[in-house]
Amino acid sequence: MMPDRPSMKPSPYAALYDIVIPKDHIFRRINELVDFSFVTEELTKKYCPDNGRMAIHPIRMFKYLLLKSMNPLSDVDLVERSKYDLSYKFFLDMAPEEAVIDPSSLTKFRKLRLQDQNLLDLLIEKTIAIAMDLDLIETGTIIVDATHTQSRYNLKKPQEILQDQSRKLRKTIYSVNESMKEQFPKKNTKDDLEAELKYCKELIATIEQVPGLSANPKIGESLRLLEETVADDIEQVRCSTDADARTGHKTVDTSFFGYKTHLAMSVERLVTAAIVTTGEKSDGKLLQSLIEKSCAAGIPVNTVIGDTAYSEKTNLQYAEDNHICLISKLNPNITDGHRKKEDEFDFNKDAGMYVCKAGQMAIRKARQGKKGVGTNQKDTYYFDIERCKRCPLREGCYKEGAKSKTYSVSIKSTEHAIQRDFQESEFFKKAVKERYKIEAKNSELKNRHGYRVTSGVGLNGMALQGAMAIFTVNLKRILRLVDEPREAPDQ
Repeated sequence: MMPDRPSMKPSPYAALYDIVIPKDHIFRRINELVDFSFVTEELTKKYCPDNGRMAIHPIRMFKYLLLKSMNPLSDVDLVERSKYDLSYKFFLDMAPEEAVIDPSSLTKFRKLRLQDQNLLDLLIEKTIAIAMDLDLIETGTIIVDATHTQSRYNLKKPQEILQDQSRKLRKTIYSVNESMKEQFPKKNTKDDLEAELKYCKELIATIEQVPGLSANPKIGESLRLLEETVADDIEQVRCSTDADARTGHKTVDTSFFGYKTHLAMSVERLVTAAIVTTGEKSDGKLLQSLIEKSCAAGIPVNTVIGDTAYSEKTNLQYAEDNHICLISKLNPNITDGHRKKEDEFDFNKDAGMYVCKAGQMAIRKARQGKKGVGTNQKDTYYFDIERCKRCPLREGCYKEGAKSKTYSVSIKSTEHAIQRDFQESEFFKKAVKERYKIEAKNSELKNRHGYRVTSGVGLNGMALQGAMAIFTVNLKRILRLVDEPREAPDQ
């Protein structure tokens, strides 16, 4: 059943909050800035109105996830910190002496309450609405880019995942007490999941039997992460890998296994739209959706700044039809020619190569024809034929017995004549300098909010992680923008 909205219970210790938590503390300011009642409105249908035991209110659970995004921790460590950190308890609307939740409740909340929720768009629109009410967004210019997130499973076998975590735990313990080597169980040498699980359980049991060892903060964190993998995530570990994750490419020589988050951001550094996709998706194909989502959030988009991935012919036409100024340098090789939509490959602007539907990148390219003579020149991309022979998607793509697999693209420079002239203008050169801001935002998401590696599994899990991380960075940016006028006189 849905409980009443959480409010702080009368407590003789409530005055502690006024003493230890400053008036300008970020948690106080977020509580004042955001009306979290929208969480209740969105999730009411997920709770039975008149049957079952009383649940923990979704606002409190949502705030726990917000805290986890602000300070990436395991569920166990997050709840443990909320026992003694008064700033956490204040933010959660709890009395200082009030008992905290069981960590497993967070897993249930994510799986049962937040599934099938369009949380990413909802939270972005909420923060943009707050910013618009405060008159913090002054222009219709957005900057677009994509950032990648590595899957936590990283194409590893499940036993390799467990081996990595147990190895990190042992190293942490050796730095404190090297004599523990003699007490640990014999390492598993078999390439077998069940054997590795058995070893991890024995290792955990051994550590817990040593008085005071797990009380060490670093050891405790590593121990609980291993316990979570063995217990809570064992179903996913047995599935071997993240089924939704795909191989993407940053350059010719570097690739990643995971997801992409396609972002649109205002020049005030507030994220206005985001789309989470698998790793192999092309950046440029999502431009129109990012613009439409930004408009739906309340941004009157009139200028878009992006890298060469966004200068496709279809994007140029869309920008012209919708009276949008597209600040994106041309790359003639982006054009997909006259192929059917289902036969098109995606162009990876970082590597300068095409990627097939299976996520494999071309190994070389060659230009055919003479410039200005006869038909247009073509760039032909060559793929590894041995991989094509084994590819599960080879039907209709690879012809049996073929000695090579190629993909040719016509170079149609005349179609981009207007954009080519435009990118030489002073206005274009000045506007494109704003693009660095979104690179800084990508760095903030990865380095401060755990966006470098996925915290869950699957596309839904990545979307939830993205929703909480972007909601967090937008709130922090709003508070910074509100402060800037007050700071100006002192500069």
